[in-house]
Amino acid sequence: MGSQQTLPALKSHPKYIFFTDFDGTITQQDSNDFLTDNLGFGAAQRKPHNADVLSLKRHFRDSFQEMLDSVSANAGFDTCISSLIQNITLDEGFKAFFEYAGANNIPIVILSGGMEPIIRALLVNFLGAEKADSMQIVSNQVGPRFEGADINAVGGWTIVYHDDSGFGHDKSLEIRPYANLPEGERPVLFYAGDGVSDLSAAKETDLLFAKAGKDLVSYCETQGVPFTTFTNFYEILDEVKAIVEGKISVHDAAKGRK
Repeated sequence: MGSQQTLPALKSHPKYIFFTDFDGTITQQDSNDFLTDNLGFGAAQRKPHNADVLSLKRHFRDSFQEMLDSVSANAGFDTCISSLIQNITLDEGFKAFFEYAGANNIPIVILSGGMEPIIRALLVNFLGAEKADSMQIVSNQVGPRFEGADINAVGGWTIVYHDDSGFGHDKSLEIRPYANLPEGERPVLFYAGDGVSDLSAAKETDLLFAKAGKDLVSYCETQGVPFTTFTNFYEILDEVKAIVEGKISVHDAAKGRK
């Protein structure tokens, strides 16, 4: 009972929980990269930032802060959301996966290194308010850059990090309490991600889906983390279905690059 009260995804007594990144995983593009490339200091400066985080030369939170500061200097927060709604698209298989998960008592928990107001606005645009609200979102917030600032004014907003870790939001901290549940209470845990903000979560679940061709695949290979690749949520849906139906184990599903 105590676990159900403190761990929201246990409310429906699921046998499986699906944790997932948002940007570049549920969406086809990374909204923060889009903002940086189009409203901030640009892709040429962003890409070395991402490479430094992947090689563990810099903390994600410091690199990300610089990226978002460059966006805030040029656009108010409402302008950012409007631009994203016009340009960011949903993964082609996510709606089918969402419906399957709902019909089979598999909670979807979004763990994001981005900002919750952006994620919520995009999900409402993609799925409608009721379906968007059915998913737990654990992410960073947005606040005024200084007391009295208007977040919708240029230079008025900044990211407010979820925790004090080098990630800004250490996703492993959300997953670990589920992973540490005693046998008989612990569901099978999945995670899907694509990039540098997913490094802390990569080792925490039973099966990691890493997006093909993205940074997380390289990290898993260099760090010896078992994984399987995916290109869209239709492929994730097929794997999860096979596991739920007992056709394949999570261990056997971790095939690495396909």
